[in-house]
Amino acid sequence: MKTVLSKVTLFLIAAVLVISSLGINTASAAGNPFKDVSSSDEEILYLYNRGMIKGVAANMFGPKQAVTREQAATLIGRALGLNGKERKTKFADVQVDRYSSGYIQSAYEKGIITGDSKGNFRPQDTMTRGEMAFLLSRAFNYKKIGHVYFTDIKTDSAANSVYTAVNKIATAGVSNGTGKGTYSPNNKLIREEFAIFLARALNSSYRVTYKNVAFTDLNVTVNNLNVRSGAGTGYKSIGKLNAGAPFRVYGYNGSWAYGISGNMTGYVSTAYLGKATPVAANNRFITLDPGHGGSDPGAVGNGLRESDINLDVSKRVEAKLKAKGIKVYMTRSTDVFHSLSARVNKGVASGSNAFLSIHTNAADAAAASGSETFYSASVGNDSKQLATFVQNRLYKAMDHQNRGVKNYGFQVIRTNPLPAALVELGFITNKSDASKLATATYKDRAATAIALGIEDYYNWKAKN
Repeated sequence: MKTVLSKVTLFLIAAVLVISSLGINTASAAGNPFKDVSSSDEEILYLYNRGMIKGVAANMFGPKQAVTREQAATLIGRALGLNGKERKTKFADVQVDRYSSGYIQSAYEKGIITGDSKGNFRPQDTMTRGEMAFLLSRAFNYKKIGHVYFTDIKTDSAANSVYTAVNKIATAGVSNGTGKGTYSPNNKLIREEFAIFLARALNSSYRVTYKNVAFTDLNVTVNNLNVRSGAGTGYKSIGKLNAGAPFRVYGYNGSWAYGISGNMTGYVSTAYLGKATPVAANNRFITLDPGHGGSDPGAVGNGLRESDINLDVSKRVEAKLKAKGIKVYMTRSTDVFHSLSARVNKGVASGSNAFLSIHTNAADAAAASGSETFYSASVGNDSKQLATFVQNRLYKAMDHQNRGVKNYGFQVIRTNPLPAALVELGFITNKSDASKLATATYKDRAATAIALGIEDYYNWKAKN
């Protein structure tokens, strides 16, 4: 895979002025001035380079710092072009002379924000991820509800429920949760996440497709069980299942389970499903995705093809993991082509609880060398941990440059609901790296390192 950071021409929907406390900039300064943000943090740089957000200091963005409720309301208000003139608000705890007062009142009048049970807004409280879902769903008028389920949010079809708000932004492509089928609604919202949410809301280029993670594996207990298009007998039947048929559950809506059996995805009554077996019972089950294949050889250089290296190393990793008792699903085991979305779908459908895509790098500059591993910050900390454990093992085993762990939006990790990473073994276009990747010795060293990194990840998970 060739690492390319392309410039995307994007459209800003609203003019933005200055908010000193959150860091809004009127002047668009091209590039990346932040030491704590990489060039692959596209959503942050999208907002910064369009004058919508700046850092907590001249060269620091502060991605892990919390976002307050008034900061979030003000930035959303400016993005929507609401009236920001400082004035008296509905809320007793928002002072007239606060920079946020006008936007808070305008957002209240538009039905975008509400106060608490005591009539307060709590402007300087940290916003939670659940509150951000309410703010975004109302601000951007998201209406569509999808077949979206989270293990940490109870299904509740009420219009004002957290589930409904989160469902709307997930269906709109603004969030794919925090990995493993969770959304973490009570977690504090940090600046990095806020930028990702807002960039996706403003620009479709950054949006994702939410994919449900399996809750449980069940068996049908009767013959001719209807699989319906919705949660209720009033919805049409899309097919029937017989006793003994497997049914993988992705979520529950009242007394109905949403899931898949064979080629049918829909709802069945839980009254006719057998005892649940948690999918997570085997807590060490990873999908390995050998990049490229078939009609797509990937990068080519120094007499080598990327797809061949990826598959060879992946098979070695598979064997080593199985010897450790770690279950493995391979998206491909032969020289065949699968689309990027198919790779993600196959991994999710397998029931695995982590995903690692294995690639070989390339660059125009022949001097570029070393290994690097990518994750997407949009799906939570577990992805970063997986990438870090693998990278820390790999560069040492390969005895070459450590290019580090980086946040980047490759499709197989950005759109993946599982903790996911993408590793680049080395550069096929570099003579030294290629000479190693051509040998069975270094392929095996790479595989051993990756397997150990995956084992490190699962050991870390067992303690957290």
